[in-house]
Amino acid sequence: MDLSSLFLVLIPLLTSLAVCQLEEFVSIDCGGTSNYSDTSTGLAWISDSSIMQHGISVEVENPNGRSMLQYQKRRDFPIDSNKKYCYTLSTEERRRYLVRATFQYGSLDSGDTYPQFQLYLDATKWATVSIYDASRVYVKEMIIRAPSNSIDVCMCCATTGSPFISTLELRPLNLSMYATDFEDNFFLEVAARINFGAPTEDAVRYPDDPYDRIWDSDLIKRQNYLVGVAPGTERISTTKNIDIETREYPPVKVMQSAVVGTKGVLSYRLNLEDFPANARAYAYFAEIEDLGQNESRKFKLKQPYIADYSNAVVNIAENANGSYTLYEPSYMNVTLEFVLSFSFVMAPDSTRGPLLNALEISKYVQIASKTDKQDSTVVTAFQLLSAESSQTNEGDPCVPTPWEWVNCSTTTPPRITKIILSRRNVKGEISPELSNMEALTELWLDGNLLTGQLPDMSKLINLKIVHLENNKLTGRLPSYMGSLPSLQALFIQNNSFSGEIPAGLISKKIVFNYDGNPELYRGNKKHFKMVVGISIGVLVILLILFLVSLVLLLKTRRKASQKKREEKGISGRTNSKPGYSFLRGGNLMDENTTCHITLSELKEATDNFSKKIGKGSFGSVYYGKMRDGKEIAVKSMNESSCHGNQQFVNEVALLSRIHHRNLVPLIGYCEEECQHILVYEYMHNGTLRDHIHESSKKKNLDWLTRLRIAEDAAKGCSMTTFMVHKS
Repeated sequence: MDLSSLFLVLIPLLTSLAVCQLEEFVSIDCGGTSNYSDTSTGLAWISDSSIMQHGISVEVENPNGRSMLQYQKRRDFPIDSNKKYCYTLSTEERRRYLVRATFQYGSLDSGDTYPQFQLYLDATKWATVSIYDASRVYVKEMIIRAPSNSIDVCMCCATTGSPFISTLELRPLNLSMYATDFEDNFFLEVAARINFGAPTEDAVRYPDDPYDRIWDSDLIKRQNYLVGVAPGTERISTTKNIDIETREYPPVKVMQSAVVGTKGVLSYRLNLEDFPANARAYAYFAEIEDLGQNESRKFKLKQPYIADYSNAVVNIAENANGSYTLYEPSYMNVTLEFVLSFSFVMAPDSTRGPLLNALEISKYVQIASKTDKQDSTVVTAFQLLSAESSQTNEGDPCVPTPWEWVNCSTTTPPRITKIILSRRNVKGEISPELSNMEALTELWLDGNLLTGQLPDMSKLINLKIVHLENNKLTGRLPSYMGSLPSLQALFIQNNSFSGEIPAGLISKKIVFNYDGNPELYRGNKKHFKMVVGISIGVLVILLILFLVSLVLLLKTRRKASQKKREEKGISGRTNSKPGYSFLRGGNLMDENTTCHITLSELKEATDNFSKKIGKGSFGSVYYGKMRDGKEIAVKSMNESSCHGNQQFVNEVALLSRIHHRNLVPLIGYCEEECQHILVYEYMHNGTLRDHIHESSKKKNLDWLTRLRIAEDAAKGCSMTTFMVHKS
C-alpha cells in the first residue's frame, strides 16, 4: 500500500474518532438561557437552566471572553456558608477526564466586593477561587480518573461575595494520557499549560487540540508570570507537520512553535498558585529547525536542580529519533515552590542553544473520602421519596458541608449519624439498605406517608432514638427491636403495626409509645388465654379441695372435741364440770356460748388497761370502750399462767350459760399470751357492794332490807355473779 492509499484510509478513521470524541464532550453554559454552538470552536453548549435548581442567572458587565457567548452570563448562588451548590456530571468509572470550570465575574457594582469561595470535586477541595481582576477569565482544570459513574463539582463556603460559575466542561481523554503511579489516591490539578513561541495571544484549544485542552500563549502577560526571560531568547515556528504520537498527544499547532536561547540559556520565572506542592511536570521538545550536518542541540536542566533529571543531557533529534518529532520527558514526582524559576543551559559540545515548545505543570491533590457509599445510597433514596427534600445539586451528603437534614461524623470516610425528615412528605417504603447505616444514632421519619414494613435494623447497634409515628407503616415489630443495645426511645404511635410487642421494649428502660396501633398488644394473646384458662381451672380445683378439707377438718375436730368432753365428763348430757383448753379452737369456743375477743382489741378498748375501776378476788377490773361504742368492763385474772386456770374455765363455762335480768351478761373472754380475761357489759351507777355497804354504814340492816336493796341495785348496778342464799 502506497502512502497516498494509507492516507486515504487514515483520514476517515481519524475523522470518526474526532466525531466520537466530540459527542462525549459536556459543555455547560452556567447562567445561560439557551443551547447553541460556539462559532469559534464548533462546540455545542447547553444551558444549565434545566439542571441547576439553585441560584440566578446574572448578566456580566463588560465581559472579557473574546466575545464568547458562554461568558455573557454567569450563575450566582446564595451566600450560605452551610450549603453547597453542585453540578453532577456522568462519567465512566476508571476512565480519565479533564474537568474544567471557568469564572468570569465582570465589573463590580458599587459597594460590592469580589467573591472568594471554595471549589470542590466530590469531597476533594479543588481550589480557592479568588477574583481580583474583572477582565480575567479564571480557569480551573483537574485531570482525574473517574472514581465512580458520576462526579460532583461544587461551589461553597464563600468568605466574600457570593459563589458563582461561568462554565463547566468535561472532556474524556485517551487511555494512555496523564497516567501516574498515584492516580488511585491523587487527582492532578493543572497549574500551568504554556504554549511557548505562540504567534498570538490566543489560546490553542479544540479543534486544534482534539481533547480541548487550553494552551495559553506565552505572550499573555500577568504579574509575576513568565518574567525573567534570558537575553537572546528568540521565537521560532514552522509549518511542517510534527509527529506527536506520544502518551499525552499535545496538539501539532503547539509543537510548531518554540523559544530558543540563542546565547546558550533559556530561563523563565512564574508563580504557581497553591504551591509549594508535589507536582508532575511535562516538557515538550520538538526540533523544528533544520540543523546542519555538523550542528547539534544539547542542553541540561539547570534550575531547579533535580538529581534524577538535571544530569541528563537532552538531544532532541536523538531522543526523538529525528527532527519534527516530539520528545516528551516527564518529571513524575517533583517538589516545586510557589515561585518557580527554571532554566536550561547549552551543553559545552552543542552548537545550538536550548529549545522549548511547551510546558505543563500539574499539582498532586489527594483525593478526600466521600461519605460511606452505603450511607449515601440510603439518604439518596430518602431524597427521591421526599417532595420537600428532593433538592438535587447538593453533591455528597456530608462533604464539604452536610445536607440540612443529615448529621455526619468526622471519621474517614464520613458516616451519617442522624437523619431528620420529620414532616417532609416522604412517601413509599423505607429502603432496606438502612440496615447498613451502622453509625446511625437518630432516625426521625415522623409525620410522613411511609408505607410497608420496617426493614432489618438489627445491625444498628448505635441507634438511640427512632421516630416513626404518624405514618402508614404495617407489619410486626421485629423481635430484635427489644434487644438493640443503645435504644433509648421508640415512637411508633398512629400506624398499623400488629402482633406482639417484643418483650425487651417493655422490660427495659426505653421510652416507648405505641398508641394508635389497635392490632399491637403486649404478650401473646393465645398464650395468655391458655394461661388464664389453666389458672382458673387450677384455682377451682384447689378451692374445691380446700372446702372438702375444711368440712372434713371440722367434722374431725367436732368428733374429737365431743370425745374429749365425754372423757372429762363435760358433755351437755352430764352435770360434770366442763373440761377446758387454752388453745384457740379448744372447748371454750366449741361450747359456742360466748365470743372470743383478741387481746389487741382489748388493749385498744381499755387504752392498754389504763383505767382501773375495781378489784376483786378474781383480779382487777378495767373500763373500756369498743370500736362500735359499746362500753365494757374487763376483768383480768390474777396470777395468770400459760398452763390454764380451773377457776377461769369454770367461771366462763358457768356465766356463759346463766342468763337473768338482774345479772350483768358476759360478752366474751380472752385467752392469749397467758392472759385470762372476762369481758362484761359495763353498767353505770356503781356496784352492788357499793350500794350495800353505803346503806349499812347508816344503819343495821336485816336480811329482807338487804334483799330489797340488792334487787333495786341490780336494776342499774354493775356486778358479776349475784346469788342470794338465806342464812
